[in-house]
Amino acid sequence: MENKSISMRFFRLALTGVLLSLPLPAQDSLKTTPGFDLGAIDRKANPCDNFYQFACGTWLAKNPIPSDQSSWGRFSELEERNETILRQILEQAAAAKTADATMRKIGDYYASCMDVKAINDKGLAPLRPELDRIASMANTQDLSSEVAHLHRLGVNVLFNLSSGQDFRDSTAVIGQADQGGLGLPERDYYFREDAKAVETRKEYVAHLARVLALLGASAGDAQRQAEAVMQLETALAKASMDVTSRRDPEKVYHKMTLAEFEALSDSFSWSRYFAVLQAPPMPKLNVAVPDFFKGQEALLKSVPVDVWKSYFTLHLVSAQAMLLPEAFDKENFSFYRQYLTGAKEQRPRWKRCVQTTDGDLGEAVGLAYVEKTFGQDGKQRTLAMVKNLETALGQDLRQLSWMTPATKAKALVKLHAITNKIGYPDQWRDYSALRVARGDALGNALRANEFEVTRQLQKIGKPIDRGEWLMTPPTVNAYYDPQMNNINFPAGILQPPFFDKNADDATNYGAIGAVIGHELTHGFDDEGRQFDGDGNLKDWWTPEDARAFQERADCIVKEYSAFELPGGVHMKGELTLGENTADNGGLRIAWMALMNDLAGKTLPKKDGFTEQQRFFLGWAQVWCNNETEEIQRMQAQTNPHAIDRFRVNGVVSNMPEFQQAFGCKVGQPMVRGPKSCRVW
Repeated sequence: MENKSISMRFFRLALTGVLLSLPLPAQDSLKTTPGFDLGAIDRKANPCDNFYQFACGTWLAKNPIPSDQSSWGRFSELEERNETILRQILEQAAAAKTADATMRKIGDYYASCMDVKAINDKGLAPLRPELDRIASMANTQDLSSEVAHLHRLGVNVLFNLSSGQDFRDSTAVIGQADQGGLGLPERDYYFREDAKAVETRKEYVAHLARVLALLGASAGDAQRQAEAVMQLETALAKASMDVTSRRDPEKVYHKMTLAEFEALSDSFSWSRYFAVLQAPPMPKLNVAVPDFFKGQEALLKSVPVDVWKSYFTLHLVSAQAMLLPEAFDKENFSFYRQYLTGAKEQRPRWKRCVQTTDGDLGEAVGLAYVEKTFGQDGKQRTLAMVKNLETALGQDLRQLSWMTPATKAKALVKLHAITNKIGYPDQWRDYSALRVARGDALGNALRANEFEVTRQLQKIGKPIDRGEWLMTPPTVNAYYDPQMNNINFPAGILQPPFFDKNADDATNYGAIGAVIGHELTHGFDDEGRQFDGDGNLKDWWTPEDARAFQERADCIVKEYSAFELPGGVHMKGELTLGENTADNGGLRIAWMALMNDLAGKTLPKKDGFTEQQRFFLGWAQVWCNNETEEIQRMQAQTNPHAIDRFRVNGVVSNMPEFQQAFGCKVGQPMVRGPKSCRVW
């Protein structure tokens, strides 16, 4: 998803000299959340009735959602701590007079983002050339050129085109064309008929009209344009594939010649598009959703150019609202954060500028972050735990009663082929081609987008770079890549409460161990299992084993589909199947690894809990999280992860080991008994 980079050692040496002249506060002066928090536990709750409430209840009561957030959890605590560290790095870089080009670049980028007065004083002047380009469109050929130009600037209009590994030849990087261009979170937002969905569409049109008014349109004209754009986006949504169907890699893989692709929408001037995009030759590419491009063709023939102008303008402004005068930033917040997610106030400017700088210059910022927080010793400790988890997964695969020996053998081959990327890249990205000018916040962002689009396109036809990271080092997250067949753990997540060097093995295995197990299990969930050990989309299962897997997956779908939120919204078991499979498998594998470590020993209780109980508390407390009803609704409708309380209770209710640890009895909610689900 291959970056031209110079060696890690060179970059490290270059930045270390600057950091020595810009001392950061000691790490222990920042708030650190412990890996295991006795104070979070609700002693009045019964762990066998609602384990999430038992593990997190007091924390939930003491940690209300801040007014600038739509949720607040232990993830959030770590993210805020990481943001504070990055802020220190960026503010010192912005204030320093240094000859180091990379530190000066990240400092200038951050300082420009923070200079709200300069942004307001300039008004729309920095965006005016782009607005004028859109206004000058006269026909479909102009439209084709403008789509390419906006794509180079990272603006999501009409469709998406980038690079990616060929699903059936993971060594090859090819072009990837896909649906896109929607302003609401997901295609079904345009079609659901419940009262909230109808209200959301009205609010969206009102938001578009207000943006157009800020751009100078009269009230009546703004409303007419907004309604026309809504009709256009609804037609794009109708041609799009829903988020659940897109989880099946077979449904989003249609390799075509360039001529076959262009024929799907021959009113579009593809020659002009590819020329402006500056795309390399691509004899073949993957067209994820061919029907989308057929729908695009109908719209090109029926939608007036003026409507396309309004649509392009609105998406351009939305993409860069934060770097436009404050009225645009506030309007963007009022719909996307306040209305859709329930946040009451805008996040402080510094947090948003830290996030933006990390997004656009992430590996330059990230190297300084890694030196402050992680280091080589953290990498080695984590790798040791990963090896233990891989051993446990191998044991699990060998012991499965439902899988035949032939498929087990291939599963073990795939497991042993998984590579582990921990903490940070071995080679750091080279940003020397990206121009950053102090005081030009909007220009910096647009050039950063163009830099990244160019970087992605230049991969087409080149050897795959297996060392590339898709997350920046400070990110509090992790991922498994089925085409690379690797797991990736940025330094940002390898800290308390996920990994605490001062905590006992039980809580660490329940926290980061379960997360590692989760990512390993993704290689064998309903999506990951369709790829072989080399990362190719290939059926390596016997029909008998495939049926056995599906029976067990159906159990998980049914279990999680029964979870209900306020307002009658249910989790989508099919949408969340992969993550739920990984949660259940990950915690079980972490349990096996802990049991291997204990080797039958019974240790004395600590803080009143056994090793086994501390393991499950370590798991649950990672997910302590308060959320607005709005963000819960959005997550249930669009996110492949279940709501946090369902993640915790859904998993432990399937595990006899949990029930034994806490003495749960048949009939209690955390005991599913014969209805328990297990894939891995």
